[in-house]
Amino acid sequence: MTEADFIAAMGLAGLTPIKLPALPEGKLVRFRVEGDKSGSRNGWAVLHRHPILAGVFGSWRTGEQHTWKATTNETMTPAELGALRRGLQAAQQARADEEARVRATAAARALKLWSGAKPVTNDHPYLRAKGVHAFGLRALRDQLMVPARDAEGRLHTLQFIGPDGSKRFLTGGRIAGCYFAIGRPDDALLLAEGYSTGATLYQATGKAVAVCFNCGNLLAVARSLRAKFPRLRLVICADNDEGTPGNPGLTAAHAAAKAVGARVAYPIFTEVSHG
Repeated sequence: MTEADFIAAMGLAGLTPIKLPALPEGKLVRFRVEGDKSGSRNGWAVLHRHPILAGVFGSWRTGEQHTWKATTNETMTPAELGALRRGLQAAQQARADEEARVRATAAARALKLWSGAKPVTNDHPYLRAKGVHAFGLRALRDQLMVPARDAEGRLHTLQFIGPDGSKRFLTGGRIAGCYFAIGRPDDALLLAEGYSTGATLYQATGKAVAVCFNCGNLLAVARSLRAKFPRLRLVICADNDEGTPGNPGLTAAHAAAKAVGARVAYPIFTEVSHG
């Protein structure tokens, strides 16, 4: 088997590389994954060639990781098996070290941007369109900035929301388990996906809200908040994606609620008959 088989394995895992750089022995390389936004380098790979071709690859955007090794009819000696195991362990350590470096760089940039920005007024086009207030937001030119912090309050990344509602995150920043807090929890804390939903909930109920940014982050945030507030009532206010196969918003909300003993609230849509 050859390096082409390693690259083919990436494609089979849904991580087809765009312009994959050369793969030096035991060194981590980063690349753009097919389907990711232009300029991103969320994909990563490490390849070892001895005693056989073997490597690890994955995506920082999705958090997935895959191990691959060439198939061979030859039986490896205990020494070769040990070398293979050490090589794969080194590859995973290289991935962890690079991820930590990327995350730290993004966090430092987020802090610099946030510290130099000015508070937003409720007059921003996106806020006016959604009918919500600016609860502690700041702006970079015409972009709203929503800070994503961990349960200890450390800033890791920023979400940018344009006047038209387009959203993006600061490249390389950690999102998993991070959220934006609106208000202070008393007897309950609400979890929601996006800022406008969270701000609407806070304006309507007065209850503190944790904005989790997307349904894939509900579980990580719920676990983090349950550890911080072991006795607090948590309510996951789900997006009801009934028009999407599998209803990802509701499915993720129920999984998070089950994991931390929370309740789920969601809107029910009914068709109005005009007959």
